[in-house]
Amino acid sequence: MATMVKEVKDSSLRLLPSMDKLLSNEQITELIARHSLVEVKRSLDGVLDELRGVLISSKAVAVSRDELEREVVAKVQTRIKEVTSSSLLPVINATGVILHTNLGRSLLADEAVEAILKVAQNYTTLEYDLKAGKRGSRYSHCEGVICDLTGGEAALVVNNNAAALTLALNTFSQGREAIVSRGELVEIGGSFRIPEVMAKSACIMREIGATNKTHLKDYENAINENTGMLVKVHRSNFKLTGFVADVSLEELVRLGEKHFLPVLNDLGSGLLIDLQKFGLPYEPLIQQSVKAGVTLTTCSGDKLFGGPQAGIIIGSKSAIAKIKANSLTRAFRVDKLTLAALEATLKLYYDEEKALQSIPTLRMISTRVEELEKRAQNIVADLPEEVKKQVEIVRGKSEIGGGSYPGSFLDSVLISITPHKISVIELEEQCRLGSLPLIGRIHKDKFLLDVRCIRPVEDKTIVVILSKRLI
Repeated sequence: MATMVKEVKDSSLRLLPSMDKLLSNEQITELIARHSLVEVKRSLDGVLDELRGVLISSKAVAVSRDELEREVVAKVQTRIKEVTSSSLLPVINATGVILHTNLGRSLLADEAVEAILKVAQNYTTLEYDLKAGKRGSRYSHCEGVICDLTGGEAALVVNNNAAALTLALNTFSQGREAIVSRGELVEIGGSFRIPEVMAKSACIMREIGATNKTHLKDYENAINENTGMLVKVHRSNFKLTGFVADVSLEELVRLGEKHFLPVLNDLGSGLLIDLQKFGLPYEPLIQQSVKAGVTLTTCSGDKLFGGPQAGIIIGSKSAIAKIKANSLTRAFRVDKLTLAALEATLKLYYDEEKALQSIPTLRMISTRVEELEKRAQNIVADLPEEVKKQVEIVRGKSEIGGGSYPGSFLDSVLISITPHKISVIELEEQCRLGSLPLIGRIHKDKFLLDVRCIRPVEDKTIVVILSKRLI
């Protein structure tokens, strides 16, 4: 019996096509033309080894040489597609969440994208001073415009706001106490929490007050000879209502001056334009924090700011100089692409109306419902008659997302789809797994597409996707 099994295995192995035969296969030669001989041969070797293992472990395999060749070719095609495809893909966000963390948050303005391309394809003045003809500093590129827009004396850009907060805490409170209200010990996102950030910053967290109420005397009573700084963290991703009390920035600044202590204000998501006129509640502006006189203000460069992922630190010249001298700053430094995109985004803010129109996040927030309604009607009008019977335009709500404006929503317009031939779950999956993924949401057995999050240039693509999936 053992001999018979071995004979069957040997016979099956002899059916495997040779490398030379495979390389002359028409489909394989097409792959070589699109990719490279080395890449295709590597995939062929891997697939052949895999099949040998299968054939050796099998008791009997009743296949023909042609069937095996077709299987090898199919597996190679799949393997090369997986290897050459990017895992980071563009998608259409129709979820209703503007700053969708899982989908990359802020979209960049055209000006920011152009700036990235310009510096990506050329040598740059990243750390070169043209006037002096010698080495310069990468931190000088955005500092001037940040100070212009916020009123700050000096500024520093790092790779995200968590880094900005860590640097500030470590620079001024390493081995010393940083006083913070219990009501501000927030979770930033991704399970990163203020207490943990403080611990990694090598400072000692000194909690004061209660979860719902903190008074100025709580800060004052906690100050001692080992106090490094006073810290205020904006609750940007949740609301505290009811029987609550808080200490204003101005009060904290005066207390800091009295005891010669620096004051740090972490805003989380940075905002330069008051968005109350678009139906959103009050959110502190960066320039208001600076005007209050805090030593250091930290915020994000993406999210509500609308630029690339970055952390911005604004403060006095002496405080920023001290942070720049911290050896950790190099670990958190930004590259030329981030600086180019951030500088281009910042310059848009010199003209508020231009910023609202050019920065995608702000444009989505400020778009009037009437305009969204018109776009939705145009999308539906372009659909085939059979598809139109499965869709309707309804009113709904969008949210900002990205840890900003908790509990606040914007009126929006949605395309509601009730598929006739497939289930809602199947429709959502097909849209999500398409060549250009369309991400919506299911609610009450309907597939919903929120027009506020969809870029106008994607409207025609929505028509194509729905036409393909619903006929």
